[in-house]
Amino acid sequence: MNLRGLYTLSYKELLRFHKVALQTLLAPVVTALLYLLIFSHVLAEHVEAFPGVSYTAFLIPGLMMMSTLQNAFANSSSSLIQSKITGNLVFVLLTPLSPLEFFLAFVLAAVVRGLAVGAGVGLAALWFVSLPLHSLGIIVLFGVLASAVLAALGVIAGLWAD
Repeated sequence: MNLRGLYTLSYKELLRFHKVALQTLLAPVVTALLYLLIFSHVLAEHVEAFPGVSYTAFLIPGLMMMSTLQNAFANSSSSLIQSKITGNLVFVLLTPLSPLEFFLAFVLAAVVRGLAVGAGVGLAALWFVSLPLHSLGIIVLFGVLASAVLAALGVIAGLWAD
């Protein structure tokens, strides 16, 4: 396992979405908050998900997960598609990395972006309603595993796309 190469490619991918953080991190958070504001404003008085749980509190975890998964998929797939379009994928493929190391680097960067956006949505949503927090370890594990699955599907989509 070429750990230095894995670290370098992961770092390159993290820098790729960090350089345009306004588009890759802030915009998805704002979009999720707009969903939250619209749906909670329209449906909060008419829908009670569970007794004692407001509709807004019910909606926030779903929006967090939706944002996490969308961005994990988008990061890995768009990175590969952009590399194909610009022609720099050839230079990445010339490095002495195994297919597993390529895969892990793209998935790791996508998971980081997905979790960052999901956490951003959760933190921003705290302005609207306080959420009870149960089983933090399971929540984080589920977020990491689910975003890793969508990141892997994004790698497949990015390789498959013309």
